[in-house]
Amino acid sequence: MATTNLKDSISQHFDGKLVSLKDSLGELTIEVELANLTDILKELRDNDNFLFEQLIDLAGVDYLTYGLDEWATNEASAEGFERGRQKQASSQWTKERYAVVYHLLSVTLNQRIRIRVFVDENSMLVPSVVELWNGANWFEREAFDLFGLLFEGHPDLRRILTDYGFIGHPFRKDFPVVGELEMRYDEEKEECIYEPVTIEERILVPRVIR
Repeated sequence: MATTNLKDSISQHFDGKLVSLKDSLGELTIEVELANLTDILKELRDNDNFLFEQLIDLAGVDYLTYGLDEWATNEASAEGFERGRQKQASSQWTKERYAVVYHLLSVTLNQRIRIRVFVDENSMLVPSVVELWNGANWFEREAFDLFGLLFEGHPDLRRILTDYGFIGHPFRKDFPVVGELEMRYDEEKEECIYEPVTIEERILVPRVIR
């Protein structure tokens, strides 16, 4: 009942400003345009009907292989051994590849909401929400580090999980599983050096052999 009331309130208050509004398994998700993101988030925080004063989480999403039933591999296929699952029809993804998802909590009204915004792959720019929720600082740094999302207006946007000399963004679906560089200590130079990875990449596809 609480989710239904929140859905109706969100729909009326933001009439015409939302891309979509969905209620699935008791969780409310709204999709917004990038241009309206900051204004809608600020309204969700400050309006007495919502009061989402806490940002629980902020995360990047890569939809590169979303909707594909089979994995793109050179050797493995669905032929021969069963995989112990029912095949599903593949669907073609038509939206932007990257998105940012915000999870908000209203402690005052005991309600939650999820906001999703898609990002232009060419620019990867997203407005920072650090001024709205100070806790977004490290969340945005993590999304920048792992996905390459650029949060405009962030006070200190730099990597937070990977090494200083790390190349690429490891949570992107096309990032090599074994990485691109490896580090070792060189006794002659007496320093750590980076070299191209020497691990041979293998195709690992789980199967059920009956």
